[in-house]
Amino acid sequence: MAKKSVKRKTTRKIHQKRRRHFLLRREILLVILALALLGTGFYLKQKVAFYYAMYFNKFEHKKLSNTEFEEQRINRIIGDYVDKTFGIDVSHYQRKEDIEWDSLSIGNRAIPIKFVILRATMGNRSADKNFDEFWQLAKKHELIRGAYHFYRADEDPVIQANNFLENVKLEEGDLPPILDIEKIPRRKSSEKLIEDLKIWCRIVEEKYGKKPIIYTYYHYHKDFLKGEFDDYPLWLANYNDVPQPTPSDSWDIWQFTENGIVYGINTKVDLNVYNGSLWSLQRLTLD
Repeated sequence: MAKKSVKRKTTRKIHQKRRRHFLLRREILLVILALALLGTGFYLKQKVAFYYAMYFNKFEHKKLSNTEFEEQRINRIIGDYVDKTFGIDVSHYQRKEDIEWDSLSIGNRAIPIKFVILRATMGNRSADKNFDEFWQLAKKHELIRGAYHFYRADEDPVIQANNFLENVKLEEGDLPPILDIEKIPRRKSSEKLIEDLKIWCRIVEEKYGKKPIIYTYYHYHKDFLKGEFDDYPLWLANYNDVPQPTPSDSWDIWQFTENGIVYGINTKVDLNVYNGSLWSLQRLTLD
């Protein structure tokens, strides 16, 4: 009995020591956070808040998880760009009932989602079944909205542009029209594709007075589009373990994962970071 009593006391002392160490680390971090909040800069404030959440307010989704590598990669990018502006893009692949629009955040709830980009139309005739409802919900919850057209490379650019304009009514404060091009044509040359893409862009630019945002993958941009749309805002997808979506070109938005786990959404979504502040993103929107 005496041995068991000594063992219990020893175990209790170990637990008490560990708890003191944990509380000490927590108090030190709180002091750093307080100093940051006293005015050492927005970036440091955001950085400390993010890492505090990472270590002391960890959020684990009940249904969703990633590999350890992907989780670390996503958190590294969020930490590196913590002073920038984060958003998501969704389509009919996300069910209406899976999204709680009033509580969207990432980084263990330390980083709020500020913009959402929605798939609106595809090709000559198609439209996304969730677009209208998602579009209104995004506005209701004061998110900056964007709408994109999925371009079908072998279809008609004029008809595709009109499909977008008939289904999307952009307003003041919305992002410019967005052209999603990621497929190689089967019945057209690369030169003809570029010509058609410029026709689509010209039609929607005449309607809204701003150049469309071009969305594509890094390698597609490098192999087909580079040099043709350099004065257009660029949204690049790159899911590799890289510090930025392109090593040499300027970019505006980076879609850095398709495995985003967002507080408030019960399915994985694409995560994006805008390469600037919220104020800068608002300047990009329509007047």
